[in-house]
Amino acid sequence: MKTGFVSIVGRPNVGKSTLLNSLLERKIAITSNVSGTTRNIIEGIYNDDESQIIFIDTPGIHKPQNKLGTMMNKKAYTMANDVDIILFLIDASKGFGKGDSFILDKLKDLNKPIFLLMNKVDLIKKDKLLEQINQYKDLYPFQEIIPMSALRGDNVSDIIVTIKKYLNEGEKYYSSDDITNLSRDFLLAEMVREKVLQLTKDEVPHAVTCLLEHFEEDEKSAHVMVTIIIDRENIKKIIIGKHGAMLKEIGTKARIDMEEFLGKKVYLETFVKTIDNWKDQEKYLNELGLNDLD
Repeated sequence: MKTGFVSIVGRPNVGKSTLLNSLLERKIAITSNVSGTTRNIIEGIYNDDESQIIFIDTPGIHKPQNKLGTMMNKKAYTMANDVDIILFLIDASKGFGKGDSFILDKLKDLNKPIFLLMNKVDLIKKDKLLEQINQYKDLYPFQEIIPMSALRGDNVSDIIVTIKKYLNEGEKYYSSDDITNLSRDFLLAEMVREKVLQLTKDEVPHAVTCLLEHFEEDEKSAHVMVTIIIDRENIKKIIIGKHGAMLKEIGTKARIDMEEFLGKKVYLETFVKTIDNWKDQEKYLNELGLNDLD
């Protein structure tokens, strides 16, 4: 059986989490157009009769503006160093920019097979695509260059087939029934955070986090309580909205995802809490679970 670890790296907003969901044909990573949506290391486990591939979705690599950004970059680099294959994802519709060059320079020293995945090719013309492929061949001797669309699923199955060619025979790391390393509680809380980011867009900083406070279920339904935690009172007003309309919409959309995930009726309660002492950067990082790297 072919087994191995594959890291998905790239700038923020190039579609890494969307690709992970598409590869697994199941949603385990939240997505939004807000930079920094992915803050944790997410493992998605692909299983078939002949292989087990552990995909690792990492925070978007960027020029850090604060310690939070530095820690997120460090996590991404650390995971890229400990895998068998690196999937370097770029937004083909925007071309190969300075941020992509910055990441490639970091990856060159890892001595790992690097696949260049050109995402969002459905947004560019074919002649432009062929021109880009020829240009990128000169940037680095990539093991593979694969045009694809994570959102539409174009060529995603080809990625799986190609990865298997580079993996060695080995034992499974996880059970065939496992799909992720993340807990149920984390996934449910992230569904709420996704809706906060999607619905409020740039009005709310990506540092908002969500914690599952209570979960209770029976055969037919589940009762879920999630607290949305922010660090400024004015952000709290945005999330709640006029007469509570925004918070209600966040809860409604998150509940739909939860019901699909759990396969049963969900009764969701959401609350917004302001933590003033998050101005202390160390405590703030600790709350987000990002203080586990030296």
